[in-house]
This record gives sequence, C-alpha cells and structure tokens, in this order.
Amino acid sequence: MAFEPPRRLVRALGETAPEGDDWLEKLPGLAREAVERRELTVERVQLPGGRSSLVVLVRRADGTPAVLKLAPPRARPESELVALAHWGGRGAVQLLEPVSEGAEGVLLLERLHPDVSVRTLPEAKALLEAAGTLRRLWVDPPEGHVFETVAERTGRQAKAMRAGADAAPEVAPLVDAALSAREELLDSPPEHRLLHGTFRQSKVLSGDRMPWLAVGPDPVVGEHAFDLARLVRDRVEDLIAQPSGATTTRRRVRRLAESLEVDRDRLRGWTLFRAVESGVRARRVGRERDAELLLEFASWL
Repeated sequence: MAFEPPRRLVRALGETAPEGDDWLEKLPGLAREAVERRELTVERVQLPGGRSSLVVLVRRADGTPAVLKLAPPRARPESELVALAHWGGRGAVQLLEPVSEGAEGVLLLERLHPDVSVRTLPEAKALLEAAGTLRRLWVDPPEGHVFETVAERTGRQAKAMRAGADAAPEVAPLVDAALSAREELLDSPPEHRLLHGTFRQSKVLSGDRMPWLAVGPDPVVGEHAFDLARLVRDRVEDLIAQPSGATTTRRRVRRLAESLEVDRDRLRGWTLFRAVESGVRARRVGRERDAELLLEFASWL
C-alpha cells in the first residue's frame, strides 16, 4: 500500500518544518517498516487525518482492529507514548504495546471511532462530556518524569509572541496583556499535574471500552486551568458569528471553571494567553482568517 500523507498533514507540517527536515519524505518507508514489523494488515489511511501525525487504520495478526500512528520528532511522540502508558487507558486511548517497543515516533493504539468526536454532539452536551473526560486525565505525573512544564512551554511561546508583536504593532496590546497574565499565573500555580496539553472537543472520540476517550496528547505538567483553557474557545467560529459571542464566552469560562473546580480568573488568564499565542502563530504562517478569529475572541476576555 502507498502511504500517501494527507494534504492536511503536509500543509500543517510545512508551516513549521525546520530547514532540512525530511520526515515527510521518509514517511512512506517508515510506515511500511512499522506495519511489517508488527505483522499488521492495513485497511486505510485516516482522512483528513491530523495536523501532526499519520494515522493508519490497521488490524493486528489476530484480527483485532487498531490504529498505527506515526509522528515526527518535533511532535514529541515519545512524550505521548509515556503519558498514554501512565494513564493506562483511564480517560485516554489505550496503548497496545510496551513503551519499550515504541520507536521512531510509532505508536500502536486501540481503535476508537475516528469519525465520531464529542464535537458531533450539541454544544452544551459536548462541553459536558469533554470536561468529564479531561478530569480523568489530571493525575500526578510519574516520578522522575521528563515532560515539559507549562512554564517551559509557554516560555518558548512567549518569545515568539513578542517577535510577532514587534512585526505587527496592532496586536501588541493583546500580546502585552497575555504575557502579563502568564507572569502572574506562573507566580503561584495551585497544582502540578499531568495534562493533556492540547485538549479540545475533536480530541475526544467515541470508543467501545468507554463512551469517550481522549487522543492526541502533547503532554505537559502544570495546573488544571492551562489544560481547560483550550476547551474554552472550542467552536470559536460559531462564537464569533453570534451577536452575543462575548457574553457566551464569559459564561462558558464561568461554567467550565465551576464544573471542574478551577479558579475562574486563572482560567480566564490562561484562555487569554493561549488564544493570543495561537492567533499570533496563525498570523505568522499566513492563516489570516484563523488569526482574526482568535484575536477577536481574545479581546473578549
């Protein structure tokens, strides 16, 4: 089978690829090797797929359905592997082989229903189910972990945000507000837990073992509000289209904070930071429409 990477993956990786990165060129060979070594039968490449990995629907030698996932080093697949092993299927997709067998960004996972995420539910129900799934993931990290911390990750992002503000002065006030919020939030974090890192409705898929399970973490260690902040802006295009979008956003912050026992001001602060960071990054790679939506959303906070 020809393991042709989906256009969505090619486009997304192309936006962030460092000079000389040839992972996409090597991908078909890496996929064939991973399939042969595990004696898998390939059904199809999942389309449109993700923005950071190739997802292949396969069957194991005994006929069990599974998913083979291949990700480049810059997507930190080794961190995903360790986090999934630590969660052990509680709230997240199950890893089907020992951590020691995962190599070169290859993960073998239980098969969920890839076309059914909580995003297919009505908005209120989707937020409820997503929040319940997220709560199960918030556990103490393993001893001696090597996961990135929220301070480290946002520190890298803050440098790029400052550069973005220098290049586009009109976004400078929002960037300044976001960076100020970050400094205050990092001063006294209330907990240090293992977080999903990139949680949103589309990352929660229907399963057979449990109704809903999270996929695609970019794990990080820090406070709950950081993880929940990405969920606040889900369906941002719908929020922007509403005459009452700003009011709905503030109500969502309050309800999510109350339902997961997170401080409302801390959730608002991390939501602001993450929305501005995403908006500045979208502008940097030429996704002007996404940048416009995210920065307008951030201005409501």
